[in-house]
Amino acid sequence: MTAETSQTLDRGLRVLKLLADTDHGLTVTELSNKLGVNRTVVYRLLATLEQHALVRRDLGGRARVGLGVLRLGRQVHPLVREAALPALRSLAEDIGATAHLTLVDGAEALAVAVVEPTWTDYHVAYRPGFRHPLDRGAAGKAILAARQAALTEPRCTLTHGELEAGASGAAAALIGVTGIEGSVGVVMLADAVPERVGPRVVDAAREVADALR
Repeated sequence: MTAETSQTLDRGLRVLKLLADTDHGLTVTELSNKLGVNRTVVYRLLATLEQHALVRRDLGGRARVGLGVLRLGRQVHPLVREAALPALRSLAEDIGATAHLTLVDGAEALAVAVVEPTWTDYHVAYRPGFRHPLDRGAAGKAILAARQAALTEPRCTLTHGELEAGASGAAAALIGVTGIEGSVGVVMLADAVPERVGPRVVDAAREVADALR
């Protein structure tokens, strides 16, 4: 540190870097130990960063990078969408259902990229910017499942009628993408998700995760 630099800002940036380097978040105690400062300082840093949506804390109290980090650069969301679109297009065309990339935004799931199939007579209309609680719908539940089980490989989560009557969803979490919690999935007008859809969604989630690393 020099006379021209801010110790508080330096610590805040170090918090963000530490959180970005872990997939499972850090507790206040863990951050305190890594930074070499007391817990009161860490609480203040986290509270300030939370106000700007740069950090969020889950129900277990673990701090994680917030989606506000993405908003710092206007081109980040477009870059994330661009990276995901090839896999989403392939998924939508193969399955004949609307494919989407969903990211965590606080306690909500936020659709940031959507691709609708070109050859179907009808499909579910789903738009970027659509939000829903994390504990409702396949996209959010897949993210929660990966978070709670600390998965090393994506698994498919299935739901029916939770966000739209008559619609079924399938989604798999992005695994191993530092600083991003999200999922790839499809939504279709069906009473149940066909058996072949699950493995295809898992493959697409792997493709998107690889593109974002």
